[in-house]
Amino acid sequence: MVMAASISEFVPSTSTLLAGVASALLLFVTGGVVYLSAVDWRDKRRRDTSVRRPR
Repeated sequence: MVMAASISEFVPSTSTLLAGVASALLLFVTGGVVYLSAVDWRDKRRRDTSVRRPR
């Protein structure tokens, strides 16, 4: 005989859910910082080359 699983077996606990949300936010913020750093580095490099070699 197969017993039906209750819905509470599939719903994560509150602490697990909060840990997952915190991890997702941490990854999102880290990705944003890396992106902004890369854009700033690229822009700074482009400004430095235009100062050295004016067109």
